[in-house]
Parts: sequence; structure tokens; C-alpha cells
Amino acid sequence: MPLPVVRIIPRLDIKGPNLVKGIHLEGLRVLGTPEDYAQHYYEMGADELIYQDVVASLYERNSLHEFISRTAREIFVPLTVGGGLRTLEDISAALAVGADKVSINTAAIRNPELIEQAALQFGSSTIVVAIEAICQPDGSYLAYTDNGREHTGVDAVQWARKAEQLGAGEIIATSVDREGTGDGFDLALTQEIAREVSIPVIAHGGPGCVEQVADVVRAANIDAVAIASIFHYEAVSKMHSSHLGAEEGNTEFLKSGRTSKAITPASIDQLKQHLVGQSIPCRMRAGG
Repeated sequence: MPLPVVRIIPRLDIKGPNLVKGIHLEGLRVLGTPEDYAQHYYEMGADELIYQDVVASLYERNSLHEFISRTAREIFVPLTVGGGLRTLEDISAALAVGADKVSINTAAIRNPELIEQAALQFGSSTIVVAIEAICQPDGSYLAYTDNGREHTGVDAVQWARKAEQLGAGEIIATSVDREGTGDGFDLALTQEIAREVSIPVIAHGGPGCVEQVADVVRAANIDAVAIASIFHYEAVSKMHSSHLGAEEGNTEFLKSGRTSKAITPASIDQLKQHLVGQSIPCRMRAGG
């Protein structure tokens, strides 16, 4: 089976005014402002962007509308927005200010009918179901919510199948165990979900180098990868953010000038060139 044209999607986790990055979706470090990174990734040839409000579940609301509006005016690639979207009205509001797609997790597990209702109202291509999975001692995967903190007891692979049946247009498969570690994607999780559904699957969580991105594409024949650390740690030295000196949040890592030892930073261009060299098709920017 030929490999699909793989979409490369930087993921921007946002807390308050800051772009943040953690490990296992926790221990969030401030890296700068999301606008700076979004613009940089757009210029570097990102196929899409994901904005995720990582504290929205705590407040039961998404606070990214201002970010979305500003980004949509300047960046012309599809933008997926997640975090705190619990009703059709929430989804409508996110789309109204410029999001192309929405990512839902907590609300979808609590009320699966939301997927069906949203797909009918806004179209399946607009509705992305995010699955935050943690591997269990028996090798199965359970879905979690609230940035991997809340146990649901729902089998992640079966949930992916049900989400497709209800009308989801895409699945983001996040390995909470691997997220931010640099240990590589959870190939078994991604393979199981990709085999279970016919809609596009976006792998997320764990890559520390470009070789590991190629590994998951080949192993699971997926449509897209969502990447944070590899890109963020390559871009951080190029950012001249007005918030670099901010005291809000954990800024010590940013001020130190260090990067993570587990991550080999790379640009979007470098990743795409590596994939093409491995006979994995992707969209190259003009002149790239």
C-alpha cells in the first residue's frame, strides 16, 4: 500500500499568554508567545497548526479566541483548536473567529452524541477527536481526559472506532506515556488505532528526532504527525518574543538557554527533507 502524503503539523500548547511544553503533558515550561512560533512555522512550511489550550479543562472554557483571530488573519494554513470545547455553541464560536477544525476530547467522552451533532451541523471534516491514551499493564490502552489526568475506563482503540462511526473526520492519537520524552512515538498504539479506523489519524507524543517520525509513518501508514518538542527547541533560539522576560509561569528553562538532552531539534524543512529521502511523500514549500 503506498504511503499517503504526510501532513506535518506543529502543535502549540498554550497556557495563558504563553506557548508551553511539558513531559507527559505536565511540568509545563514557558517557551515564548504562540504568535511568534505560529508565524515562524507558517513561514517554514507547516501544513497545518494545532492550538491546544492546556488549562481549558480546569476552567471549562477555551480562552484562545483572541489568538485564533490574530493567527487566522496572518497565517493561511488550516488551524485546529482544542481545549474546553464542550458544546455546539463553543465549537461554533471557535470556527467563527477563524478555526478550520476543532479538537474535542473530554466533552466527547462524556457525551458521545456531541460528535454526531457537531458533524451534522459543521461537517465531519471539521470535527477532530483527540484521544489521550495511557498503556495499561496488560498492554491495552485506556483513554484519559484533562491532559491525561482523568481516568475514564474507556478503551482507546474501541473509542477511536466509535468516534468514526459517530462522524469524526480525524483522530489525534496521543501517547501520554511518550509525550515530551523524546523516546519516540508509541508505534503499537498508533498502529492499533490506524488499523481500526478509515479516517485520517494524526500521531502525537514522543518523537525526539526526525528518524522517529519516519518510523511511525512507515509502521502505521498514517496521514499526519503533530510535533512540538523537535520544532520548538529548534525555533526557540530564533524567537524574539515580547514575553521572553515575563515572570508568569515556569520561565527558568527559557531564560537558561538550554534545550532538552532527549531531543534532537530540527526545522520543518529538515524533517520534510528527511522524509522525502526515505521515500515518504510530503508537501515541500516552494524553494525548500
